[in-house]
Amino acid sequence: MHEDAIRPGEKVILVDDLIATGGTAVAALELLEQAGAEVIEIAFAIELLFLKGRDRFAGKNIFALLQY
Repeated sequence: MHEDAIRPGEKVILVDDLIATGGTAVAALELLEQAGAEVIEIAFAIELLFLKGRDRFAGKNIFALLQY
């Protein structure tokens, strides 16, 4: 991500295809927040419930289209 891709205070939605353990999405969230973004929601196409990746995002709005 370019350092000028997000303006401080800009509201964004983080979209990822899959949440398993949450590691990739946590890294993306941290990068966006370091750039000054306000992440208002995190959305996934698929969530693997048994891996409990959602637990890594306490206090964040999470949406998953399909849950397995």
